[in-house]
This record gives sequence, structure tokens and C-alpha cells, in this order.
Amino acid sequence: MSEADSPESPLVKALRQAVAAAPDQPGYRLHLAQALIAEGATVDAVMEIAEALRLDPSSAQARELMAEAVGQPPGAAPAPATRPAAPTPSASAAEVRTPTESAPASAQNSFDWSAAEAELEGIAKPERFRAANDDEARPEPADAFDTERPTVTLADVGGLQQVKDRLNSAFLAPMRNPELRRLYGKSLRGGLLLYGPPGCGKTFIARAVAGELGASFISIGISDVLDMWTGSSERNLHEIFMTARRQAPCVLFFDEVDALGQRRSQLRSSAMRTTVNQFLQELDSVDAQNEGVFVLGATNSPWDVDTALRRPGRFDRTLLVLPPDEVAREEILRFHLRERPIQEIDVTSLAKRTDGYSGADLAHLCESAAEKALVASIRTGEVRLIGMPDFDTALGELKSSVTPWFEAAKSVALFANEGGAYDDLVAYLREKKLL
Repeated sequence: MSEADSPESPLVKALRQAVAAAPDQPGYRLHLAQALIAEGATVDAVMEIAEALRLDPSSAQARELMAEAVGQPPGAAPAPATRPAAPTPSASAAEVRTPTESAPASAQNSFDWSAAEAELEGIAKPERFRAANDDEARPEPADAFDTERPTVTLADVGGLQQVKDRLNSAFLAPMRNPELRRLYGKSLRGGLLLYGPPGCGKTFIARAVAGELGASFISIGISDVLDMWTGSSERNLHEIFMTARRQAPCVLFFDEVDALGQRRSQLRSSAMRTTVNQFLQELDSVDAQNEGVFVLGATNSPWDVDTALRRPGRFDRTLLVLPPDEVAREEILRFHLRERPIQEIDVTSLAKRTDGYSGADLAHLCESAAEKALVASIRTGEVRLIGMPDFDTALGELKSSVTPWFEAAKSVALFANEGGAYDDLVAYLREKKLL
């Protein structure tokens, strides 16, 4: 029975599948050649060994297997191979002599490497690499982080006129007047740190800035940056900034920036120090251009942010986002009651009685009043509307959540106001007679 008629063993079939899956791995071909030699299929073995030698010409194992396949004692040095000027397409696998064929002893001990190589080169092989076509449009690299186009603007932010004016001078006016910007040399790069008590709308304001600019918006949390593997956090930061640069104009918003840019003097982890250093490098844009990338940060504790992050050219401007004023509170209450069944709600009175409440507190107040009306409807079996008594009861139970923040901020305003960084906070505390 000839080699062609002999059924292949499961081992040979499995090794052929491995070679087909990884054709560039010479080790798989040598394992297949060993199995073929054991089954007497020396012609196929020679083909696999020759391909392995083409992939790894320095393989001693492949030369020993070739010597074994053509009847040469193991360890004997084969004749040096010389590449022919042109391949011989007419050569076929049947022309490779095996020990079973009648051939002179000298032919068995001296394998014709040139003929084998020419035979293999004459066999058509699938294309391993694809040449780039200059006429084809190369796709842009995929962004690692999602971007969005917010539809809200600063007009949707209730009250906070001082915050809006500051944002307008820092970002919006230069963007809308490019000729004046160039005349005065006003750069579009820079960072603004929004700080204040929790629940006062810092994230919403950042999204409204992007909507006002018609810019892309990327919101980054601490979990998007920090990684357990060494170097991954720094790579994540670089990819975030590269995405923003490709999407420019873009508002890049870092929430809870004090957790990412904590004072390095307070850090015990060297990995976190290098993350802060990478953050500083990206803000400085040493190796890339941040023109058109507006970096906004939000924090409840600006005094915990590394001082290097607040140097000019980085988060060099700070903006205090305070609890909503009376006008803003009324707008917020109307917003949260717009789709609820209410009757005779005195929103103006509620706005006056909720001085010092954050936007989140007001949303919770509306939720609590609605809950009380719902429970009463279930108890009586009759559906009733949300009324002022429900709000009176809710106001007796709920207090402002920002009071603890102002207690902590009071000591900072008194004893850590270096360079007047927290003058606006001091002014507010005095206005509210908290100092």
C-alpha cells in the first residue's frame, strides 16, 4: 500500500489541524514530520521539514529530522544548501527519494537540498501578508472611550448666574469669537476645577458647557483610570487624552478629581504617584497638542488635590458651585414636579423654606412628598393628588445634606486659604453668617 493510500492516524490528523491553524510555527511542523516518519510517510515528512527550515533555517532539530527522513544517520551534517537561480516548477513530491527506493548509497547520504527547496518554492502558498494600498482610505483608530454630544446648554441650568458668567469668560466667549481670540492671544486650552458641596450640579454644568460649545463630551470616573496592573492606569490616562484630542473640540470631564490627583505627599503607593505624574504630563501636553480640549474637573475636596495640578496651565482656575439660590430652587422644584399629579403647590414658598438645600436635596424632597401621597392613596383606597401637607411633612423630616461639608470647609477657609484660593468660599460663609 502506497503512502497516498494509507489512512492517516488520529495523531497525524490532529497535528495537521494544528499546522493549518498556525502555519508560521516551525515547531508544529516538526512534530507532524516526526509522526509522519513513524508511519513511513517520508515524502510528506520531508515537505514539512523543508517548510520548517524555511521558517527557521538555524533549527538543528529540523536538520536531524531531514537526515532521518532521507535515510541519513542522525547527527550527520547535511550538505550545505545553495539557493538555485530559479525554481523548478516541474519538480514533484514523488521525485524526492526515500530509503525504500532504489537509489545509489551516495544519493541517500547526500540529500539534494537545492532540489527540495526549489520544489517547495514552486508550490503555491497562501499570501501571508497583505501589502498596503495607498489608494485605500485608512480607518481612524478606534476610540477607547465613548463620546457624546450633549443637547443641554447653560440655559437649562437653573440660577447660578455667577457660575455661568465665569464659564462664559473662560471658555464660551473665546470659542464664539475666534478673531478676537487670536488678536488677544487667548488659548483654547486650559483647565477649570469645579468644587463645592455634593449634589449641587457640577456634572450637569460640565455637560451643559459641552452642549453650549457644540463639542464632544467625555465623562471620566475614577474606575475608568485606575487599574490593578502596573502601568495600566498611566496608559488609560494617555488613551483618554488621545481620544479627546481626536474629538476636539471636546470637553473632558474628570469627576472626583481629588481621588485621581490626590496630594502626592499623602500617597503611600508609588503606583498612585506615577499616575498623578502621568496626569500632569497629559495636562501639560508635552508630546501632544491640547488645543481645543477643555479639561473640567469636579471635586468636593479641592484642598486634597495635589498643588501641582492647580498650577497655571493645568487646573489653574477654580469655580465654586454653591447650593442653588432661591430662583434656581424654584426652577428645580418645578422641573421635578412637572409630570407628577399635584394640586395647589406653592413653589415660591417652598423655595424660600429650602435655603441651603442642594439640587439633590430638592429632588429628594419631591420624591418624599410623592411617596407620602402614594402611601395615603394605598391606605384609603382612593387616589389623591400631591399637596402642600405632603411637602410640610417631608420638610419636617429632611434636612440639608450640605451642612457637614460647610462645617469641614469652614476650617479650610479660615486656616488654609493660601493666596486667596478660597476667597469666594469665605465670602459665602460670611454672607450666610457661618463664620
